[in-house]
Amino acid sequence: MQSTLNPRFLTLLCFILAIALLRIANSAQLTPVANYTPLGAMALFGGAYFSSRWKAFAFPLLTILVSDIIINKVIFQGKYGMMYEGWYWIYGIFAIIVLFGKVILQKINVQNVVLAAIIASVSHWLLADLTVWIGGGTDLRTNLPLSRDWAGLQQCFVQGFPYMKNFLVGTLAYSALMFGSFELLQVRFPSLAKA
Repeated sequence: MQSTLNPRFLTLLCFILAIALLRIANSAQLTPVANYTPLGAMALFGGAYFSSRWKAFAFPLLTILVSDIIINKVIFQGKYGMMYEGWYWIYGIFAIIVLFGKVILQKINVQNVVLAAIIASVSHWLLADLTVWIGGGTDLRTNLPLSRDWAGLQQCFVQGFPYMKNFLVGTLAYSALMFGSFELLQVRFPSLAKA
């Protein structure tokens, strides 16, 4: 049985933790970079590189959970409670993104990473906005609840589109950083390559 404390595992875990710390730091400063989340890239990265299925899901999702709690309780001083409304739906969506990393990124190359980032971002947008609409989200034009019909759902998607663009840019940028760095490290240190 392979030890979980091998160099590859520790390096992957360090990548996930470094991205979480970057997310927390960006949230604390509320810089323009904070609009571009690394979470999509982190979920794809975990799905692609952790060979154990439970680690692929557990480490990215636990990291999101811990960073959410720190952001909500420390940075925003509990203003929004322990967790935001509908957090469980968002975590489910990130679990799907981990699955995309497992399936689409069996071979790591630029084309597959870009494809996975696009699919992850569009899926996140559609699924997250669907949950907002189901939960009775607000029509930003009128400050009234979104209508419970096709027009209301379309409006919800339109309202969420700018966030999807930011999510896509963040996922592409952080994927380039994470996947590119880890691939270079594997070349430099062959012990990090999958056995």
